[in-house]
Amino acid sequence: MTKNIYPFDQKVVLITGGGSGMGRAIAQAFLDNHAAVAVTGRRPQALQETLAAFPGERTLAISKDISDPQAAAQIVAAVLERFGRLDVVVSNAGAFAGGDLMDLDQKHWEQLRSTNVDALFYLAQAAFPALQKTGGTLIATSSVSGLNGDWKQAAYNATKHAVNGFIRSLALDWGAKGVRVNAVAPAFTVTDMTASVAGSSEQLAQLINRIPLERPGYPADIAPAVLFLASPDAAYITGVVLPVDGGTSASTGQSHRV
Repeated sequence: MTKNIYPFDQKVVLITGGGSGMGRAIAQAFLDNHAAVAVTGRRPQALQETLAAFPGERTLAISKDISDPQAAAQIVAAVLERFGRLDVVVSNAGAFAGGDLMDLDQKHWEQLRSTNVDALFYLAQAAFPALQKTGGTLIATSSVSGLNGDWKQAAYNATKHAVNGFIRSLALDWGAKGVRVNAVAPAFTVTDMTASVAGSSEQLAQLINRIPLERPGYPADIAPAVLFLASPDAAYITGVVLPVDGGTSASTGQSHRV
């Protein structure tokens, strides 16, 4: 999946939301580069499918709901028990709910907040002691929706803005302690969660109209950026929210086809 080969031998990686989409692609890319990888998610079968083609001694599937406040500590403990260390944490699990603010109920808001923000908070707290021991790194999957605004996405965008602020501030606090903290910010990416939009030629055309590279993103576009940020090649990079968006965030928002 990646063109470069990174030295992740003997490194242990934890990825939340690893059962599909970007999480699966990131997990398999680390495994291709010889890391030991633990994936978490709510669907045990999907996690097993992510890991199926790789040696069992380098894989671990943990079925947990990362929005549960107790889950993060349990997940980190399971990884340390199995592999004895933790070098990279990828906070990838996410939730989306769109629509006018007045049409979103408390359940939708709590789902967005608990999955996109609270889970990252608890995971960072749980993982930090282990990352400090290894001089490790934390990488979050954010979104270009955390850089600016979108129509009908106020609640979702609020959570991604929170992720970006959290990541930048953690980088300040943890840099002197030897832990780097960054995020990737994809734009529209074709996954199971976006399949209904990707399957509509009209909706997809509207999105592509805003993308200079004139195609949507795919999980395989995101994984190499995560591996780079986790690698020694990024040893002097922290506090970055890296757009991996085909150029979407370079635009003022005006259409180039008027």
